[in-house]
Amino acid sequence: MVGCQTLPEIPNVILIVTDDQGWVDLGSYGAEDLVTPHLDSLAAGGLRFTDFYTAAASCSPSRAAFLTGMYPQRVGIPGVLMPQSRRGLHPDEQTLAEMLKGLGYATAIFGKWHLGHDSLHLPLQHGFDEYLGIPYSNDMTPDAVKNPNPPARQHPPVPLVDGFRTIELEPDQSQLTRRYTERATAFIDANHDKPFFLYLPHTFPHVPLFVSEAFEGQSGAGLYADVIMEIDWSVGQIIETLQHYNLTGNTLVIFSSDNGPWLIKGDHSGHAGPLREGKGTTFEGGHRVPMLMFWPGIIPPGVTRAMASAIDVMPTVAALTGASPGPFPFDGRSLVDVLHGGPSPHEALFFYQGYQLQAVRSGQWKLHVPHHYRSIHGATLATPTFQGAYRQDSIGLSLFDLQSDIGETTNLADSHPDVVDRLLGYMNRMREDLGDGLTDTEGSNRRRSRVLE
Repeated sequence: MVGCQTLPEIPNVILIVTDDQGWVDLGSYGAEDLVTPHLDSLAAGGLRFTDFYTAAASCSPSRAAFLTGMYPQRVGIPGVLMPQSRRGLHPDEQTLAEMLKGLGYATAIFGKWHLGHDSLHLPLQHGFDEYLGIPYSNDMTPDAVKNPNPPARQHPPVPLVDGFRTIELEPDQSQLTRRYTERATAFIDANHDKPFFLYLPHTFPHVPLFVSEAFEGQSGAGLYADVIMEIDWSVGQIIETLQHYNLTGNTLVIFSSDNGPWLIKGDHSGHAGPLREGKGTTFEGGHRVPMLMFWPGIIPPGVTRAMASAIDVMPTVAALTGASPGPFPFDGRSLVDVLHGGPSPHEALFFYQGYQLQAVRSGQWKLHVPHHYRSIHGATLATPTFQGAYRQDSIGLSLFDLQSDIGETTNLADSHPDVVDRLLGYMNRMREDLGDGLTDTEGSNRRRSRVLE
């Protein structure tokens, strides 16, 4: 039951995650120069979250959170995995695909994986029946056109992998969104008469940006807008296929981004709007992202301001499907009550950079403890031959009221010492559980132990 409604027998689940898409980079979130009619239709017919956070401000850890329901530090993926790394998600971690596979779901991923690229770590080792995609970020390449950063060109050529097999090196990236979408709709075609889980983690709008000829120049607002337009088309193709098989009433569709915009990339980056900073920081611009949940007849249309996180996706799907949560307790919480107007299930959410616990949010309040960060203010933006350069900055103990100051501009720590003490208490408990590189406190739980080299 959800609210007072009886759920369909076993719903299909589709999780679509873009790469580096900013909080305001959809029409439903206020974008005026982006063409997103299909996603705006999902927002109008489903639930739009205003205060949804990724569990990290970079690629690998944020994906670990979506797929495990855990803070990424707990599963040993605190930062971005490089092509030279032999690390990846440990096989003992139960993924969303493995959880649903236990109920008889067909499972597939088409897109960017970034949780380990060798045969021990690829998606088929983590509960997926099918996989087509690149195993890490599209700029991790020796190609000087795609990677303007000379020190980073030690990477091997980017592989396009089908299952366990590399089928192309340095694939034509302008065709990736189309190819992922074609495989996704074919997967639905082949499994329309059984429950399925489709994970579609798009390569874009991570730089370098590429778009197919059908969308090149069509937005009228530049390459970034063209890329978002093609992603929106992809979502439309998925929904059209569901409609063809009369599956929209039995399918939960989730759309989000892995982290905030990579602002240093200039006009090739997304937009954080009024939020402070972007990707790579624990400010709102790094973690707060779009989130849509669409399930006609089950999730009432609306907007929620309940605080929620990527770690909540797996617990929510478990609650909606009746799946077993697995051997380890989730860090996330089910959002089933939120889907029907309820409050956030979280007393507090925590913001890590690597293994450093840098901030906590509880209700309207967000507290940063002193830390260094890379700032877009005063930075030198990227050009086609230069990757850009951040300005290094730091922040002291700072308390912000996000209800009246979404941009984290006015420090209220001195005027609300009681709130500071309460939020520091949450952080101290999290340090005891998970650890904190800022204080060199070792976590008492599974921190770092679940990494497969």
